[in-house]
Amino acid sequence: MQLLDKLHWVKGIDPIADAFAGTVETDIVECLGQGVLFLRYDGVGTTGTSVVTVQACSTIGPAATTAVPFIYRISTTGDTWGNWTAATAAAGFTTTAGSSQMYQIYVDAAHLAETGYGYARAVFTEAADSEVLGGVLIAVVNLRYGEQPESLID
Repeated sequence: MQLLDKLHWVKGIDPIADAFAGTVETDIVECLGQGVLFLRYDGVGTTGTSVVTVQACSTIGPAATTAVPFIYRISTTGDTWGNWTAATAAAGFTTTAGSSQMYQIYVDAAHLAETGYGYARAVFTEAADSEVLGGVLIAVVNLRYGEQPESLID
């Protein structure tokens, strides 16, 4: 169970048809750990693609953002993952057209710290306009601080 305690999961984008139409951003999370992992899951979609980038954000608002470098890997066949690949801050990468695919997108806390910002979000800009059913989960990896209880009385 210790491994599971190293991931703090939050909602990024609710699963929905045409989830990545136009430009879509995940919820913004504070990076209180080693980094932030975004897990994008595309269910059904034949030709739609997106350009993926990651932004460091100044606040949960955000008042200011800047693109940061990150790494990613892709699973297009069941549970087989490709190699981790570095993406530049400005260019990001483009998803592959097709159904039943997953993308792990990881930004290290050090890249966020270099900007002076402590928050992050993933941005998906539609490259090929076609509906993709999908959603995104976000995990803060290896929290520095444990979860706070709702009440100290419990």
